[in-house]
Amino acid sequence: MIMDNMTFITVGSKGEGLTSFYENDEDILYVSNDIICLEDGVTVSTFHMKITVFRSFSRICYPGHCRLLLERMGSYYKFFDVVREALCDDGHGRELLSSGLFINKLLMIRPKFNNAVLHDRAGPSLPASLDKMHVDKVFALRYFCPRIMARWAARPRHWPPTDVVQKVVSLGAYLTPVGFKGSEYQHVEWRVCFNTGEIELVCNLNATQVNLYVLLKMVKNDVLKPRRKEVTSFTMKNIVLWIAERTPQTMFHERSLIHWLHEGLNALRVAILSKELPYFMIPERNLMEACGLEYEQQKTWISTITEMMNEGPRMILRLPKIRQSLIAHPEPFRWYSKMRIELEMVGLRYETRRTFCTYHRPDEKWVTNYADVILQKLIRRSEHIVWEVFRRMIMEGSQVTTMQDVLVSMLKN
Repeated sequence: MIMDNMTFITVGSKGEGLTSFYENDEDILYVSNDIICLEDGVTVSTFHMKITVFRSFSRICYPGHCRLLLERMGSYYKFFDVVREALCDDGHGRELLSSGLFINKLLMIRPKFNNAVLHDRAGPSLPASLDKMHVDKVFALRYFCPRIMARWAARPRHWPPTDVVQKVVSLGAYLTPVGFKGSEYQHVEWRVCFNTGEIELVCNLNATQVNLYVLLKMVKNDVLKPRRKEVTSFTMKNIVLWIAERTPQTMFHERSLIHWLHEGLNALRVAILSKELPYFMIPERNLMEACGLEYEQQKTWISTITEMMNEGPRMILRLPKIRQSLIAHPEPFRWYSKMRIELEMVGLRYETRRTFCTYHRPDEKWVTNYADVILQKLIRRSEHIVWEVFRRMIMEGSQVTTMQDVLVSMLKN
């Protein structure tokens, strides 16, 4: 979606379509359409003079990161002042865009929606909460890096197919305002990301690979339970992408899921033991570098994963959602699943419609027209679904207090 010459992209687990409505945060990428960053060798003359252009410089940065040198300042635009005030001297008379100054300036000017709670910066994101919804906003710059994309595309592979590789290349890259944790110059470094390309890759995984990804995320959340993001869903996604690329697709089928879960756990164990996991898009970048994993935690996780692998197929019983679904009665489970899926679909339509009904007032406040007819119909339908589930739970003797509790539970689990 485009608004105020910014492109908004839902990324992360929500963008991949693999989490419930209230499950995990919603990650939104805000991409300025007035700023372009170019890799060496890309000519600036192909871009309109109104566009502000930066040139990436990565020779002294950790792989997957770069610095940005101002090549041309364009016309006035929404974040013109933010960019101008985030420029600093690189010591050689050139203007450098500081990621630290950039995000700190955004913190000072970010608008507050009605009833929203704004939180402190977390890496490159500006988190906010609204009721039960937690949103991570990340401001990013579009990055043209044909050499990086060409190296990735030229890699020998079993997956993805050529047309998907070309689509990922066409989607390009982004730069987010965060440096490498171990760098003393991280305040002027930017991280290279491929959010839209990675969504395209996940959308082209087959059913067994998607199920493997979901199971590994369950292992992370319900078994390992990291406290400081030593391993993340991003870690699990990269493990799955590497397995998919290196393996003939005929080997992934319904009856092989447990085998691939065993392989995925082994890859995770190796990554934790060696503290090495190459980034799927830029293999030179080690995702386990400076992850904060301490020795005692490392030893505990390796032991836990080894125990799971030794249990064979029974290892999936360690995952609460899998265990509950196996012991549930089929008919009520199918009915509840149907109601929950419809509620999620209504919720997604509601959020999309609410975006179109939101506008920027002259006093700089964002307001939403909740009287919109379609919004009202969606609200009534969601209320009816929740009421049906609430009524059935009461009739079957469940201890449930309010319809709001039912709503949150349905959209979270």
